[in-house]
Amino acid sequence: MSEKVLDVPDLSLVVLVGASGSGKSTFAAQHFGPFEVVSSDHCRGLVADDVNDQAATADAFDVLHHIAGVRLRRGHLTVVDATNVQADARRQLVALAREHDVLPVAIVLDLPERVCVERNAARPDRDVGAQVVKRHRDALRRSLRSLRREGFRTVHVLSSVEEVAAARIVRTPLRSDRRGEHGPFDVIGDVHGCRSELETLLGALGYVVTRDGRGRPVDAAHPEGRRAVFLGDLVDRGPDTPGVLRLVMGMVQAGHALAVPGNHEAKLVRALDGRDVTVSHGLETTLAQIEAIEDDDERRAFRERVRGFADGLVSHLVLDDGKLVVAHAGLKEAYHNRASGRVRSFALYGDTTGESDEFGLPVRLDWARDYRGRATVLYGHVPTPELEWVNGTLCLDTGVVFGGALSALRWPEREPVQVPAEAVHYEPVRPLVAAQPVRDDDDLALTDVVSTDGAGRGVETRLAGRVAVAAEQAAGALEVMSRFAVDPHLLWYLPATMAPAGSWADAPELLEHPQAAFEAYRKVGVTDLLCEEKHMGSRAVVLVARSRDGLAPWSSTGGAVHTRTGRSFFGEELTVALLDRVRAAAERAGLWDELCGPADSATEDQWVLLDAELLPWSAKAEELLRTQYAAVGAAARAALPAAVVALEQSAARGLDVGALLEKTRQREVDATAFTEAYRRYVWPTGVAEGRLDGVQLAPFQLLAASGVQTFGDRDHGWHLSVADRLVEADPQLFRTTRRHRVDAADAASCEAGTAWWTDLTAAGGEGMVVKPFAGAALRGPKGVVQPGTKVRGAEYLRLVYGPGYTRDLERLRQRQLGRKRGLALREHALGVESLARLADGDPLWRVHEAVFAVLALESEPVDPRL
Repeated sequence: MSEKVLDVPDLSLVVLVGASGSGKSTFAAQHFGPFEVVSSDHCRGLVADDVNDQAATADAFDVLHHIAGVRLRRGHLTVVDATNVQADARRQLVALAREHDVLPVAIVLDLPERVCVERNAARPDRDVGAQVVKRHRDALRRSLRSLRREGFRTVHVLSSVEEVAAARIVRTPLRSDRRGEHGPFDVIGDVHGCRSELETLLGALGYVVTRDGRGRPVDAAHPEGRRAVFLGDLVDRGPDTPGVLRLVMGMVQAGHALAVPGNHEAKLVRALDGRDVTVSHGLETTLAQIEAIEDDDERRAFRERVRGFADGLVSHLVLDDGKLVVAHAGLKEAYHNRASGRVRSFALYGDTTGESDEFGLPVRLDWARDYRGRATVLYGHVPTPELEWVNGTLCLDTGVVFGGALSALRWPEREPVQVPAEAVHYEPVRPLVAAQPVRDDDDLALTDVVSTDGAGRGVETRLAGRVAVAAEQAAGALEVMSRFAVDPHLLWYLPATMAPAGSWADAPELLEHPQAAFEAYRKVGVTDLLCEEKHMGSRAVVLVARSRDGLAPWSSTGGAVHTRTGRSFFGEELTVALLDRVRAAAERAGLWDELCGPADSATEDQWVLLDAELLPWSAKAEELLRTQYAAVGAAARAALPAAVVALEQSAARGLDVGALLEKTRQREVDATAFTEAYRRYVWPTGVAEGRLDGVQLAPFQLLAASGVQTFGDRDHGWHLSVADRLVEADPQLFRTTRRHRVDAADAASCEAGTAWWTDLTAAGGEGMVVKPFAGAALRGPKGVVQPGTKVRGAEYLRLVYGPGYTRDLERLRQRQLGRKRGLALREHALGVESLARLADGDPLWRVHEAVFAVLALESEPVDPRL
């Protein structure tokens, strides 16, 4: 007998159907992998230790459905080996396939009753009588014609022993699975009948257009083999939908383009089929243009060709090893390379609420805001005035038919290409350019950060997408900014928090270790690292104008020096003195001319923004030192020596206090170490007398400068070289940040970095911060990258966890760092966003959205000791 090929989608739920004894288990073992098959008998054995215990059937199928569901969720083909002759059993499996958006496939082993009875009789481990087989066969025969109606997309029936033996399973990729196609591609947004603009865009992309004998474009090819990818909505509204279709269909047929359908193509297919549709939103234009084709045969053939082309398009495509997904309205990660009605609906229409807005258009949920997938998703559907990346997704519909532009993205270059619309071809129901909030001033309002129903809102960032802010966090942060912060016109940036390194198995006496930081970066593919000395001071953001009269009228000091919460460090007199010194040092170092241009009439508008540490710690935290650290140290030093003496006397009298005496002696040693630890970060200053004596600044990053400049693309070595120039210009005020470069891929380099940290902390230093030398992009070759990781010394950590923390290291090493790391990433993204908006010249309230969000996130329930 000739081979019988059974096509099975790569990702599907294969349901074997057949009476007991039909050979389902043997067939599964021959054609599928051992982990792909989930057997009801095996599951019965799992729950009852007996594959024949029919009383355990319900529990066994609960287990079977769970295992199959987990496999499908994880993207693995799954085969269910059970009789499945009852409609209800199959109904549950079809529902399971739909739940995970995979295709259900039925393979029916419809063997003669005699064969099944004989096989069962030959199995000593089974007691299945002929009557049972007859019932199975009767139920199967009643079901054969209804399998497709039940939801099975593919049904294979094997009716003889010979057919079963001749069967061969062929796994076929889903139509959406084009991972083997690597491009390069030019992904083109919604065209909507704008044939002339499409030709112009293809020319700009380098394609050569082919025309038919009547001069109509019927194909376009790129000389370098690039292919166009059309995101749907080729039709409706524009002046020449037939021309667009003729060109795109020709490109797809010739292999020069790929295409996915849009909602307008879906509606056009229904209209061409004669179904009852509302002829609106531009469909009337398309139908009229098709009807205007004069030749009846040409018009009829064109309609049939368009109908077949549009109806044959698959909802989405997964390209380039899964790195690129294209769908008309976008697609969340759970639907990538899946096949179901809801996947197609999402790809065509997006995520909608079922409601309509004031323009009568569907209210759409912002799926891209929550997207965290690894693939880049390119889509259209909702016209936007500008291209904007959101969480690795990009909408390429820029409303060409409404007078906007026709947009494309070169992949993998990620380079946008646009051509303007030649006219407003169709008046939009909703304005293409969204109305921008109008402000009489730059103040941030509560409604910017809390929605009208009291819920929290989010801030869109370039690095991390949308960062959510809870309502209660928003209101409290806004109050702090309003009541205690420096003038809002001077508050452009707040520093992010930073996560600590973990422990290292080879150094159990340490809670934080450099090797843990190096290893974390190495795992995500970042090996070029810079270790920076961590100064024990107070984080300071220094905004200084080139002229003391600069930044007026918001500043009478020519700038501001504020804390991580936006509060001024000093009163006006000391702030003026400090900024004068910074200003003069920048002049001597040549930074003003280099960063802001030569001095001229615009000098008072020139400024620089620095990230730094202000030392000593006691200059700002004197009250904290006196009431918390000094008080604890003084009390311990007063009480513990006396306690040791008393215990020693008790021991001399023969009392069993040895263990308590040893513990108390250790507490005395810890108290002394605790006192020595905080005293390292305290030295006399003239702050109380209104003088800067003893005050130092340790800058480590140049955040921004006038002339809309940010410096996030510069490596940390460059930033520290700027700081070194300030130190050289005024060594009494500025303090050097020592640094050491490490190659995390080299064991010797990591050992040298560890030794550098050991020497630093042994000499009384707080520790170090490990950063990617090139700067932080939040995503490295293999995963998420922390912008910085602090590694604090053992003695400094006494100030954080208490004098005797070293005796509790086993518990402390179990610290949960995940939440802190997530917080650090979000705050860093917000900081970068505030500076980017400042550089873009956005209104100050837009800058403050991101600044305020950093402050709001600081109230998240994260262990403050981390």
